[in-house]
Order: sequence, then structure tokens, then C-alpha cells
Amino acid sequence: MAAKPLPNESVPFRDPFGKPRSVAAAAAGATPPTHPLKGILAGGIAGGLEVCITYPTEYVKTQLQLDERSAKPMYRGPVDCIKYTWKHHGYFGFYRGLSVLVYGSVPKAAVRFGANEFLKNQWRERHGGKLSKVGSVFCGLGAGVSEAILAVTPMETIKVKFINDQTATNPRFKGFFHGVRLIVREQGLHGIYQGLTATVLKQGSNQAIRFLVMDTARAYYRQKYNIPEHKALNPVVTGLMGGFAGACSVFGNTPIDVVKTRMQGLEAHKYKNTWDCIVKIAKYEGPKAFYKGTVPRLTRVCLDVALVFILYDQVLTAINYVQKKVKG
Repeated sequence: MAAKPLPNESVPFRDPFGKPRSVAAAAAGATPPTHPLKGILAGGIAGGLEVCITYPTEYVKTQLQLDERSAKPMYRGPVDCIKYTWKHHGYFGFYRGLSVLVYGSVPKAAVRFGANEFLKNQWRERHGGKLSKVGSVFCGLGAGVSEAILAVTPMETIKVKFINDQTATNPRFKGFFHGVRLIVREQGLHGIYQGLTATVLKQGSNQAIRFLVMDTARAYYRQKYNIPEHKALNPVVTGLMGGFAGACSVFGNTPIDVVKTRMQGLEAHKYKNTWDCIVKIAKYEGPKAFYKGTVPRLTRVCLDVALVFILYDQVLTAINYVQKKVKG
């Protein structure tokens, strides 16, 4: 019978991909890896729950960003937009286009967290089990670009067109599937992939900022209070970290978000490309136009990011618990 290895020997064990990793690497501060499939499942569930809670603020933000009339704007601000929507469309007016976001939020969050976990595991595998700040930025950027291409661009384009359609004198879209069929019939697949460049820039910068802030804050908090990596943090603490990460991303890339919204609206044909949109906004509306919708976006994003990180951690903990029970 083979002798058992000594405690200080480098004993191989398996990472989520079945590759051997050493106990030495784990002991050196390596974070226990999370299988990307768990990230996809937990992220999808968290994303679906989160969007149902925060959608009204997304609706108001989009309406303000689409209101490009600088001389006589339709809305005087977020409160005026809320009053107008309530008066003319009632409570459910704030949920116009929600189905689009629900259909898209599950795959969006699934791709985001799945890609992030995959990239983090790959980074740690090549850097002795450690994830540096550069690694956090790289993995967040990769997650953002992945979700922009695979889920966010078509979802956001359809959502913006639905919200934009509601402000028309005679709305044309009778529902999600009718609206999508109409867009594709009149504009082709390009009609649901407008603003891809702006969306990639937005989502890439969004997730690079958010995951950098979250990873840094979590590492600092765990070290300060001596909390092991396998143990989930208090949901309130996670929420505060998430809210701060969301705020950082809002102030960092709202101008990109405004351009993306314009490129995906029903009036997108006025712009030749992303750069032309930037030039025309700056020329005809001034620098402040790049920060339209900042207040409602700040409200929504802080709540959004806080909730999705809380939900992700809790769902992931539940998945691990069930997996442990099944294995016995």
C-alpha cells in the first residue's frame, strides 16, 4: 500500500476544470475556485430577481436619456418624468419593456458571472492561486465584453425601442414578440444589434470597475476581520460594497451609457456611427447632455449591483449546500 504523503508535501488536487493544483498554492492564499457552471446558474437566478425589483428606475433613466430636445425638453427632471408617466400611463407604465429586460437579464447575469469565474480561475491557475488588481480588471472587462456581445446588446436595443415607442403619439408595439417581429422585419438583425460598439465599451468598463472594487473590498474586509474565503460575507456588508461599486461605475461611464442609449433608440438613424453620435451630442446639446439620467441611473445601479451581488452570494451558497448534501 502506498505511503501517505507528508503534510508539507505538494499534494495535487483538482480545480473546477479537472486540472491538478497544489496544496502549496492553496496555502499561499489561493481562493477556493468556483466552477463557471455554478456562476452561470447563480448569476442567472440573481439577475432575474434583481431586475424585477429595480426596473422602474431604469425606465425613468432611459426616458431622460432619450429626451434629446435641448430647447424644449419633454421632462424637467426625474420627478417630472415620474409624474408624467404616472398621470398618462399609471403604475404599470413604469414597467413598459420589463419583459424584454427579464428575458435578457437571466442570460446577461449568467454570462457575466460565468465568464468572470472562468477568467478568474484561469488567472489564478497562471499566477500561483492569487488574483491581483490587474487580474480583477482584466476578468471584469472580459465578463463585460462577453455579456455585451452575447446578451446585452440585443436586449438593450429592444428595451430602448420599446420605451421610446411609448412616447410616440401612436405606439406601434403591441407586445414583446410583436415588437421584436416588427423591428426585425423592418430593420433586419441589425435592428436588434444597434449600438454594439458603445455597448461593448459600456459593459466592459462597467464590469471592470465593479469587479475591481468588489474584489478589492472583499479581500480587505476578509483580511481585516480574518474571514476565510469559503465563508460567505454578511449580506448587508456585501450590499454596501456592491452599492459603492455600482456608484463608481456610474460616475465612470455614464457618458458611454448615454451614447449607447441614443444609438439604440428609434432615432438612431440620425447618427452614422458611435463617434458621430458623440460629436453631435457635444455640438448640439453640450457636455452636460452626456450626464443625462445620472440621478435615476445612480439610484438604479447602486441598488442593482448591491442586490445582484447579495443574491449571487446567497444563491451560490445554496447551490454549494445542496451539492454537499447530494454528495453525502
